[in-house]
Amino acid sequence: MEDVPLLVASDLPAGWVMPDPPVIASSAESVAIDAALRYDKRRYPAPGPDGELRGYNDGRDGRWFLIQHAQSYTRVLLRLQRQYVLLQEPMGEVRITGIVYLPEQAGDPVASPMLRNLPTSRIEAAINRRQFAVTGTTRFEGGTLTLPSGCILRSQDVLKPLGNPKRTPDFYEVVALQHTRLVDDGEPNPTARMAEISRVPLSTAQGWVARARAKGLLPPGRRGRAG
Repeated sequence: MEDVPLLVASDLPAGWVMPDPPVIASSAESVAIDAALRYDKRRYPAPGPDGELRGYNDGRDGRWFLIQHAQSYTRVLLRLQRQYVLLQEPMGEVRITGIVYLPEQAGDPVASPMLRNLPTSRIEAAINRRQFAVTGTTRFEGGTLTLPSGCILRSQDVLKPLGNPKRTPDFYEVVALQHTRLVDDGEPNPTARMAEISRVPLSTAQGWVARARAKGLLPPGRRGRAG
């Protein structure tokens, strides 16, 4: 999973592109940018005795990527970094932890609409949907998706009742796909909706989602966010 790139061109919404060739700061270059911004002067407290990071993440593993607005040519450096709740998590959710705006030419003013309209949440959602994909992609080719066991899942079956985890092949992969579909559809509490679909208690659906997260099939949940 760690070989999955943090940002690819398909993560960007319409109107935004990566330069050709892409400008991706290496680890050393990212450290140098952080140093120029005085991030290297920060002190990083140790996690709690239970391994919980309590919402804090060591900033020294961030990476910088350059993207560009296709119409205005405004360029933006994005700092991407994994966020962890517990030290033992296999892979953290990717968040944007820094933004630097650059006009097309040095000395030009930055267009104010760019400061308001950079779709950060959509970029993060696209990155994490790809990072935590069940089989490397959540796109259904021709309306079907081949699961790890070799079973074929039809797109229209993603929102059907999930069945028994001990008797259903690829159960937690399908849990992740159903949860992702509900999030994409704008469902405010996808786990509660999953409980309704499968006619199980909310606590049962919450356990399924927690297990899918532990397997690395879904991003870690954020504090204070439903579902």
